[in-house]
Amino acid sequence: MNQALLKKIQSEQFRKDDAKFNVGDSVKVHTKVVEGDKERIQIFSGVVMGKRGGGLNETFTVRRISYGEGVERIFPLHSPRVDKIEVEREGQVRRAKLTYLRKRVGKGATLVNEKAKKIVAPKK
Repeated sequence: MNQALLKKIQSEQFRKDDAKFNVGDSVKVHTKVVEGDKERIQIFSGVVMGKRGGGLNETFTVRRISYGEGVERIFPLHSPRVDKIEVEREGQVRRAKLTYLRKRVGKGATLVNEKAKKIVAPKK
C-alpha cells in the first residue's frame, strides 16, 4: 500500500521530456535562475562526466573549462529548475565515469572521441 502511494507521487514528479544523453556527450543544460523577483534561463554547456542514482534521485555531472579553470556542476535530472537538456555532440567512451578529464589540461580536457555515425548504402 505504502509503495504504491510512493510510486504514484514520484511518477508525477518525473521529467516529461525524456532526455536521452550518455556519459561523454557534450550537452547544454538550460537552468532557471531566480534573481530577486525575476527569473531567467542560464545555459551551462560541457561534457557529461558521469551519472548516478536512479528514479527521482538521478543526477549527472557536467564539466567545462571556463577561463582556463575546470568547472564541474551536478544537476538533478528530474529537477523543475532544469528547463531542458540539449545534446550538442555524442561522445564515445568506454567508462561510466570520466574522472580522468580532471587531470587533463588545455584541449585534451574537453576532448572525447565523437561517436561515428554508421552510413548504410542503399541496396540495389
